Amino acid sequence: MLYYVLVFLLLAIVAGALGFGGIAGASAGIAKILFFLFVAFVLIGAIMHLAKGRAP
Repeated sequence: MLYYVLVFLLLAIVAGALGFGGIAGASAGIAKILFFLFVAFVLIGAIMHLAKGRAP
């Protein structure tokens, strides 16, 4: 998922540099959503790992 964040971020940068504001904004928005989903999944995985490790 982090790969897709980087792809959309790169697409947003290139589109912004070329003057395509709508595409750049949409790509940046998608990259932001995917990044926060990635962070949420990492946090959930870490919490589940800690909970699993403390079980008797």
